[in-house]
Amino acid sequence: MPKPISSNPTLTSEKLAQIPLHFLDFAKKPEIKDWMVGIRRKIHENPELGFEEFETSKLIRAELDKMGIHYKYPVAVTGVVAFVGTGGPPFVAIRADMDALAMEEAVEWEHKSKVPGKMHACGHDAHVAMLLGAANMLQERRHDLQGTVVLIFQPAEEGGGGAKKMLDAGALENVQAIFGLHVSSAYPIGAVAARPGPILAANGFFEAVINGKGGHAAIPQLTIDPILTASNVILNLQHLVSREADPLDSQVPFLYCYSEGKRKCPFAIYKTATIPALSETPENFVFCHSFSTQQTSSSSPPCYLPFLLTSCGTTIIRKNIILQVISVTKFQAGGAFNVIPDSVTIGGTFRAFSKESFSQLMQRIEEVITKQASVQRCNATVIFNTDERPFYPVTTNNEVLHEYFRKVAGDMLGVQNILEKKPLMGAEDFSFYTEAIPGYFYFLGMKNESQGKFESGHSPYYRINEDALPYGAALHASLATSYLLENPLKHTNAEGMFEDEPERSFHDEL
Repeated sequence: MPKPISSNPTLTSEKLAQIPLHFLDFAKKPEIKDWMVGIRRKIHENPELGFEEFETSKLIRAELDKMGIHYKYPVAVTGVVAFVGTGGPPFVAIRADMDALAMEEAVEWEHKSKVPGKMHACGHDAHVAMLLGAANMLQERRHDLQGTVVLIFQPAEEGGGGAKKMLDAGALENVQAIFGLHVSSAYPIGAVAARPGPILAANGFFEAVINGKGGHAAIPQLTIDPILTASNVILNLQHLVSREADPLDSQVPFLYCYSEGKRKCPFAIYKTATIPALSETPENFVFCHSFSTQQTSSSSPPCYLPFLLTSCGTTIIRKNIILQVISVTKFQAGGAFNVIPDSVTIGGTFRAFSKESFSQLMQRIEEVITKQASVQRCNATVIFNTDERPFYPVTTNNEVLHEYFRKVAGDMLGVQNILEKKPLMGAEDFSFYTEAIPGYFYFLGMKNESQGKFESGHSPYYRINEDALPYGAALHASLATSYLLENPLKHTNAEGMFEDEPERSFHDEL
């Protein structure tokens, strides 16, 4: 194992606050980085699908054993929950997902997947390596931690809802906050991107069987053609987004007003002359200092209410993000060229950025499929199989944690490398955590043009820039360490006075 960072249980609070600033330098040391790279490559060579990550979990537990870190296993079939620190409150969690995808790797390199039809094409192998790297740094500073860091090694993010099963198993019991990341080829190495509020969409799966009457292709008048019906269904499903969703509501991004360098309430900003459905930040975006009629008091900072405000020819409108997408990705019918089949199966996903919009889409998808089928003399059954593929809620970043993240990441990477991310229609089961407790999810850049193009996730040509591993490990460790330092847990005694929570051992938690 790599040499430890020096640890001293008698450090002052000022010196404790300096510890996170050194994590990145430590993570970049050749012996630390090479160790993480080695772990990542072992996992990459042996990809496992959701709830089948037995060898991946075995590797994780072996590394935790070497570090002397206590853990629970199994949690949600293959998951591992480890603990570093005092064993007592406060508790903060950091998470990595472990599962691979059912696809063939097309990248020819020394550590290509050895399992036919399976590949780590979304960076989860890197996520595990970074969380183990953070575990190493945290364990070496365990005497300085002002509480307990909970390490979540989670199965089945790719559609299996592993996060929900981890929650149901009690993985976040007593945890006050959780942080997670995802590598991204959209941002440069050494940069991160995130936003407060909704960042990733809610996601659901549907499947429909449309039954007609098969027959010879030469005499379609004697059949009830389910293929033609399914084709019309697919076209009409797209009307739900183009004709039933408000085009302004569905495309309005959050922009932020700043006053003296500090972000205020979120608003979407437009010129009064035209109010387009914007997908990009407008060039004429306004930096507002204050609207005195909307301030809550003369002594408080500007606090704008969600009303229509105008100033200097500019209109400011408070809007929610209500993006919607329906994608039909499955169409299965007959196998003969001259036979109209009896039935067709279609399926796909639907996504939205609010519970109300998501529920409405679900209801309308079923109505459109069944009623359109009826119009064309077919009948249809719609299935939302939430047991195998649970609906993912909207991933929502806590506002307070956003400011905290900007500070910690800014101290490490520089404020110029903390980027604002637009809402993304992708989904993440990290959303189950953010529904349960305050959470924060961000994207870790790995783009480096000198190393060629890095494809986006779920591509057979997907590659990881392993230079990003130290950044992820250091951010994990810094966010957890600083959170414990800044959020000491207090409770009241019999007299109602606050006192420090007594330290407990790991055995009390296990």
